[in-house]
Amino acid sequence: MNRRILIIDGTATNRIIGKVRLSDAFYTPILAPDGETGLRMARGEKPDLILLGLPLPDYSVRRLMAALRADPATRNMPVIALTPADAPEPRIEALGAGVDDVMARPADEAVLFARIRSLLRLRAEAGLVTRAWGTEAESMFGLAEGGAEFDVAPVIGVVTARPETGLSWRRQITGRMRDRLTLLCREQVLGGALHGITGLPDVLVIEADLDGTHGGLRLMSQMISQGAGRMMAFCVVTPPGDAATAAMAFDLGADEVITPHVLGTELDLRLRALLRRKRRADRLRQTMEKGLRLAMIDPLTGSYNRRYAMPRLAGIAEQAAAEGSSFAVMVVDLDRFKSVNDRHGHAAGDAVLIEVARRLTENLRITDLLARIGGEEFLVVLPQTGLAEAQQVAERLRQAVGEQPVPLPSGEGLAITVSIGVAIGSSAQGAGDCTATVEQADRALMSSKTAGRNLVTLSRSAA
Repeated sequence: MNRRILIIDGTATNRIIGKVRLSDAFYTPILAPDGETGLRMARGEKPDLILLGLPLPDYSVRRLMAALRADPATRNMPVIALTPADAPEPRIEALGAGVDDVMARPADEAVLFARIRSLLRLRAEAGLVTRAWGTEAESMFGLAEGGAEFDVAPVIGVVTARPETGLSWRRQITGRMRDRLTLLCREQVLGGALHGITGLPDVLVIEADLDGTHGGLRLMSQMISQGAGRMMAFCVVTPPGDAATAAMAFDLGADEVITPHVLGTELDLRLRALLRRKRRADRLRQTMEKGLRLAMIDPLTGSYNRRYAMPRLAGIAEQAAAEGSSFAVMVVDLDRFKSVNDRHGHAAGDAVLIEVARRLTENLRITDLLARIGGEEFLVVLPQTGLAEAQQVAERLRQAVGEQPVPLPSGEGLAITVSIGVAIGSSAQGAGDCTATVEQADRALMSSKTAGRNLVTLSRSAA
């Protein structure tokens, strides 16, 4: 389906020209002659992007942007403002109002469409959260843009062909922003990314022609390909009038493209807008990472949950089949746990589960798997482990839980024991028999329970 772009412009000729250009580029144009109509169509038609021709006959840019950003339905629509040429005041006003980019009219077609593609890509990436969670990330996780700045002053790195150029840019920026600006060479940036050095800049301002042949664009592409660049925002500085390089920069992944003539207040506003977009992307990514982690983690004990454990067990079994090795599966169950909740309350029961999980974790290897698969039941999987070693580990776990009382919130200590069942999975079984191996360990656990608890029992098939 073609992306839909809303043109809000008070001049009929501009709307007609815009419609033809967008249609030729396989977009679906929607036309509005003024701000009031544009707002109504933005809310009803839900376009993918807005082209805003300034000035409007009825709305100031600040009033229109405030209305768009206040409405959840239009809050995240990218907006490109088109202003009269050689008029810095409208550009500065539009940037201050919160548009995503400003271009002088008539905008170069290649640059305009490259910028449209760039903003639509960013919107599509943010839309992954909407599709995954069924709602806007801002409304679900409280990420709506506010006026607060970064908690820690962000770092802006500058890479130029000549040091004096970087020093000149530094004078333009420092004093207008509290952000820390540092001059870097290409080798420092690439070396930091390659070796995973922390403290890479939040924004990298790169001169496009570092070596006279688009060296800055190659540097940006290499950073993005290494993965480190995905956490950064890129502002590429192109020679004046070089539309081809500007369009190429956007298509290669630049978040902002400026010329050396963009100085003072406008440069300050553009960099601030870039930092705000990066902050939102960072928070969105962190939210997704947190959501994925919570989907795998038991929130009480911090151990993995069943949803994560069973596919992981299948992977361990598959690896064992490929290597011709064996693996051990244990089911660990707290003895008489119901009486803990009945006598001491659920807060005490939670404290016991947390402490038992901690003791189990401390006595396992980093490659082992611990998951809470029931109320007081844990699954332990030991890759590349045979029967004798598994029995030793199980006895160590049993002793680690039972040798010291568990401190309760009341201050008293409570003696806790566990029963353990052990089964061995072999390379001959394959990944499809994981459930059977767990069932064998579970039957061995039942034998530990019936034999008096606080015991380790090996599955008959393992023994």
